Amino acid sequence: MAVAQRTGISAAAGDANAAADEPLVSPVNSHNEWDPLEEIIVGRLEGATIPSGHPVVTCNIPPWAARLQKLAAGFKYPDILIERAQQELDEFITLLESLDITVRRPDAVDHKRRYGTPDWSSRGFCNTCPRDSMLVIGDEIIETPMAWPCRYFETHSYRPILKDYFRRGARWTAAPKPQLTDELFEPDFRIPDSDEPMRYILTEFEPVFDAADFIRAGRDLFVTRSNVTNRMGIDWLRRHLGPGYRIHEIESRCRTPMHIDTTFVLLAPGKALVNPEYIDVDRLPDVLSSWEILVAPEPRPIDERLLKITSMCGKWLSMNVLMVDEKRVIAERHHTDMLRALETLGFEPIPCDLLHYAPFGGSFHCATLDVRRRGTLESYFP
Repeated sequence: MAVAQRTGISAAAGDANAAADEPLVSPVNSHNEWDPLEEIIVGRLEGATIPSGHPVVTCNIPPWAARLQKLAAGFKYPDILIERAQQELDEFITLLESLDITVRRPDAVDHKRRYGTPDWSSRGFCNTCPRDSMLVIGDEIIETPMAWPCRYFETHSYRPILKDYFRRGARWTAAPKPQLTDELFEPDFRIPDSDEPMRYILTEFEPVFDAADFIRAGRDLFVTRSNVTNRMGIDWLRRHLGPGYRIHEIESRCRTPMHIDTTFVLLAPGKALVNPEYIDVDRLPDVLSSWEILVAPEPRPIDERLLKITSMCGKWLSMNVLMVDEKRVIAERHHTDMLRALETLGFEPIPCDLLHYAPFGGSFHCATLDVRRRGTLESYFP
């Protein structure tokens, strides 16, 4: 009997070892913005708190709005804003699931809780925009070193998802956590006038970047330097990815730059959408010379009061679309000119409402992180 027991244990151990030897297939696989979408992370509104009055936060909004924000910082967003945005977000998630796309969500967090480092303390903001705090390159998720103190621990709400992906075979990296001391910020920063040279609130004290300042086309990435992404941050990612990737800088005329996905959007192989207010098409990187550059239509005002509240995002959220595949694209129902333009260009727009999500950081592209797209790493440029 004892021999039989030992044999059974040995067989079980052999089965476990065999299972351990089987290669893991990463659930994370996304190389560009247009391969068929299979799995996505969608942000969450619960617990959203008005961000801090730190200069790196308020530098992108008008002075009157900055003064109001400093007074309101740390308070929960009004229910009237959250309720309408939540309804639209729920409908967006239902749409994604109806397209057979797996949807993952972060944990709900009370962002009013105060936290700190030896150098500063802050309250949180929200976890509505996973596109900012995490960058997917192939089978790797990179936690980004964000410049806003109120977003310092934002990825903690995604940790259960990240740990699950890691256990199943994904690579998981965190860029160096920044100190965010005064040395990182220009003390007398002001927004440059249109006839002045561009300047940014960030110094080159340490690497910082938001993932949403990058957009992916296989072995090539495009980036805008901004008030949340400095040159050291771009250099860190360039060295981390190594010689298999190239990073090209898109020059923006925006005086308050933050995030590329209302400036330069990749729609499909050979097709890019540009913001004519921010982009001079004659100054795009040479690598794009063979691509069709599509100029976004001027957005019509939809709700001036909402735009004033969301001046950090601005009217060009009409460009903040999500590609389901090379043809189908989810776009804001209210931006009818954009829907028509996409249709004329040969795409199949899927109208959806997310207009009231804007006060929390953006629209469809901002509110999501595409984790798995059915495709392989390709080079789309010479």
